[in-house]
Amino acid sequence: MPDTPDRHPCTLSRDATTDPARLREIAVDVAVAAAAHVRARRPELFPAADPGARTAGAVRSKSTETDPVTVADTEAEDLIRRLLTRSRPGDAILGEEGGADAGSTGVRWVVDPIDGTVNFVYGIPAYAVSVAAQVGGTSVAGAVVDVAAGDVYSAARGGGATRTDAGGSVTRLRCNPVGDIAHALVATGFSYAPHRRERQGALVAELLPRVRDIRRIGAAALDLCMVASGRVDAHYEHGLQPWDWAAGALIAAEAGAWVRLPTGGGDDGEITVAAAPGVAAQLADLLATFGADAPIPA
Repeated sequence: MPDTPDRHPCTLSRDATTDPARLREIAVDVAVAAAAHVRARRPELFPAADPGARTAGAVRSKSTETDPVTVADTEAEDLIRRLLTRSRPGDAILGEEGGADAGSTGVRWVVDPIDGTVNFVYGIPAYAVSVAAQVGGTSVAGAVVDVAAGDVYSAARGGGATRTDAGGSVTRLRCNPVGDIAHALVATGFSYAPHRRERQGALVAELLPRVRDIRRIGAAALDLCMVASGRVDAHYEHGLQPWDWAAGALIAAEAGAWVRLPTGGGDDGEITVAAAPGVAAQLADLLATFGADAPIPA
């Protein structure tokens, strides 16, 4: 395993403030450092000269045989934890791969080192690093880095949301002004649990004739940022975990989206929704009509 702090140095100083704007800066710095590591590791783990090749031990199964985790996932989360602990030593951290570490400050960082691991494994350029700061279970700051594109999405509660592209150009994010659900481009995703997956497929069949089209990107954090930037008009998905939505949902909300979040940890299959305000009520009515506002058990 490479020496990640030396490879991608980050000069965060210790910081005790809970100001959302400062937490946003930290989230961006940490997510950018982790994204640089993920970007560098992919050609090492999956050599381009042989598309079918992969470094021994690069991938293993997690929740099911079709749910992978890679060496880069665990390395990136380790890097994020080290950087956050260095900058904010009393904060709690919840990560997809490493679980929960307790804290004493009232701030909890929620981390997805690679959202869209299947895309990462296959070389599909749609995977992201997601880092969010929560206070009292509510996201107050967050950053999502589209690793392949180099785009950095970020937000602070009450401070709006932006996208900074690879060239440094900053765009303030706003949802699309779409007003008819029939004209809405809707993103979704699917669970790795077969029963939930079957129900999700049936739901798409119900929804598809009533919207412009459906998109399945394979990374919920990016889907939520796409709602914020107007690249899609809505996103819904059952069974997302906090690390899937903690940063992206805040970014969508700060861009004007209507957002519905799970009340639990995600294992019960509750729905997450983010929609442009002009179609939010119509989408909510459609989902209720199909029974999709209820949890889908695994």
